[in-house]
Amino acid sequence: MIPARYAASRFPGKLMQDLSGKPVIVRTYEVAIKTGLFDEVYVVTDSNIIFDTIIKEGGKAIMSIEDHECGSDRIAEAVSDMEVDIVVNIQGDEPFTDKESLADLLKEFENDPKEEIDLASLMTKITDSEEINNPNIVKVIVDNRNFALYFSRSAIPYLRTTDMEISYFKHKGVYAFRKRALMDFRRLPMLTLEAAEKIEAIRYLEYGKKIKMVKSDVSGIEIDTPEDLEKAKEAWN
Repeated sequence: MIPARYAASRFPGKLMQDLSGKPVIVRTYEVAIKTGLFDEVYVVTDSNIIFDTIIKEGGKAIMSIEDHECGSDRIAEAVSDMEVDIVVNIQGDEPFTDKESLADLLKEFENDPKEEIDLASLMTKITDSEEINNPNIVKVIVDNRNFALYFSRSAIPYLRTTDMEISYFKHKGVYAFRKRALMDFRRLPMLTLEAAEKIEAIRYLEYGKKIKMVKSDVSGIEIDTPEDLEKAKEAWN
């Protein structure tokens, strides 16, 4: 599932911006199809423009009936009546999402016979201080089994002493859910930490869900700003 909202706050209409001859959302859809990992791929959107574009390109799209605050809610509505065990959420503004990382996410569920994992997501190591301190980049800290402890727009962990070597990880907005976790998310109200940080993954943690984080060496380019789009065009070519 690729949630696709037209009116993005930082870069409205970004999913319909041209990326080497096709809109960003079409490039992302094609990348998801090309992996060959999924039984079905859908774009889930609130926009007639995006819906019509995907259909015109021969793809599959679902129009959201309700208004949604985040991608998890949008996807939960779309799959509520589907017979499915695992649902993967690929952000519409990440056309550089790679097959290997997605396959690693799915393997976590194959290796989880006790169904301890509610959802899995990706993280990428970052070393640049601007990225670490950039509030537009979500950071994550994990326990010794790589289960998420917390997500924040702040630099976490805080380095109180300078004689320690600390690794920082950026959260990539790619998830694989058990369907029941998605359904729970949809009915559970937002709590204070999620509201403060504006990070939907926090809601899962606040309600005791287990998020397995998977390291990825592919950082890619997330298209959040016009500057990101220019970088994407250079990388795509």
